[in-house]
Amino acid sequence: MKEMKKRVKTYSISAVAELYDIHPQTLRLYEREGLLKPSRSDGNTRLYEDADLERLEVILSLTRELGVNLAGVEIILNMREKMAEMQREFERFFEYLKAHAGEFSGAEGGVNPGDALIPISRVRRAQYSQITFEDN
Repeated sequence: MKEMKKRVKTYSISAVAELYDIHPQTLRLYEREGLLKPSRSDGNTRLYEDADLERLEVILSLTRELGVNLAGVEIILNMREKMAEMQREFERFFEYLKAHAGEFSGAEGGVNPGDALIPISRVRRAQYSQITFEDN
């Protein structure tokens, strides 16, 4: 049986420029600055995919609506990527904890402060006093 390749919808630079009301040179500038990375056809034509368009929308929002310059856009996009990676790492860690919760439940008895990842030198307990308000 012949395998079918999944086709990804792509857009030419002129179609993207018209769709977002920007000059094609602006898209080329964004690519030169490393803000966009469209794929290329066999004939070396830029091909923008949906992910590229989503990124372009963020760039345009930052520049048009918030007045961020391209250096700022680059910093913001890099931070967004790092935050997304941190979120994925956190989710993997949380799934690991859920899968191994029994190992961390302290089934051996009481918790020994010496077993803590961060040594506990002093345990403080906050005592809250009850606050009541009276209507006059």
